[in-house]
Amino acid sequence: MISITVTALVFGVIFLAELPDKTALAGLVLGTRYRASYVFAGVAAAFLLHVVLAVAAGSVLTLLPQQIVHALTGVLFLGGAAMLLLNKGEEEEEVRKPADQSFWKVAGTGFMLILVAEFGDLTQIMTANLAARYDDPISVGLGAVLGLWAVAGLGIVGGKALMKRVPLRLITQIAALLMLALGVWSLWEAVRG
Repeated sequence: MISITVTALVFGVIFLAELPDKTALAGLVLGTRYRASYVFAGVAAAFLLHVVLAVAAGSVLTLLPQQIVHALTGVLFLGGAAMLLLNKGEEEEEVRKPADQSFWKVAGTGFMLILVAEFGDLTQIMTANLAARYDDPISVGLGAVLGLWAVAGLGIVGGKALMKRVPLRLITQIAALLMLALGVWSLWEAVRG
C-alpha cells in the first residue's frame, strides 16, 4: 500500500535537495539545445534507475536493528545538510552536442549525463536513507522519482524563470534545514531506543 504521507515527504525533500544540484543545471542546458521531450525521456530514465538502486540499498539497511538504522540515517542526513551548506557552488559542466538531433542521440546524451553525474550523489544517498528510515520502498521510490522528475522538468522547460524568482541560496538553505531536522529526529529516535 502506498503511503501518501511518506510519498509527499520524500517528494519534498528530494525536490528541494535536487534543485540546487548541478544536474538541474545540466538539464537546463540540454533543454535549451534540444527538443525538451527527448531530453526529459533520457533524464527521466536515468533518474528512475538511480532511485531503484537507492531504494534497494536502503531496503538492505532495514535488515539492521532499528536503533542502528536511525543512528546511521541521522548521521547521513546531517552530513547531507552540511554538504549543502558548505558547497560553494559547482561549475556547470560543458555538455557536448550530439552530431544529430534524433531521439536516441538526445535521450542517450541526457541519460548518460545524469547516470554519471548522479551516481553516489546526495539525492541518491538521501533516497537510500529515506528507504531505510520508512521501510516503505514503493512510497519512498515513488516520491523520490517524482521529485527528481519534477526538478528535471522544471530545469528543462523553465529553469531560467524559476531561478530568477527564487534565489538558489534560499532553495539550498531550505533543503539543508529539512535534512538537518530529519537528521536530528533520526538521532533522537536512535538515542531514545
